[in-house]
Amino acid sequence: MPEITIYTTATCPYCRRAKELLAKKGLPFKEIPVDGEPELRAELAQRAGRTSVPQIFFGAHHVGGCDDLYDLHYDGKIEQLLAEQD
Repeated sequence: MPEITIYTTATCPYCRRAKELLAKKGLPFKEIPVDGEPELRAELAQRAGRTSVPQIFFGAHHVGGCDDLYDLHYDGKIEQLLAEQD
């Protein structure tokens, strides 16, 4: 399984929702908090083309934000996308 990476901030409710869904599905993830970290925020912007959080990656594949993750969940496609990234 590819590494799941999620860029977050401490006060973001969407970040919490995304992490809760990943945890509920038993999917381990690497969290990168960008609070007060301009270098990490710049990395996020370069990698995702966005500066909002959360931004979620399955391996090198950019999933998007919380709503995008939930859309994949409701469509039953999270596991399929993870398998394709292997």
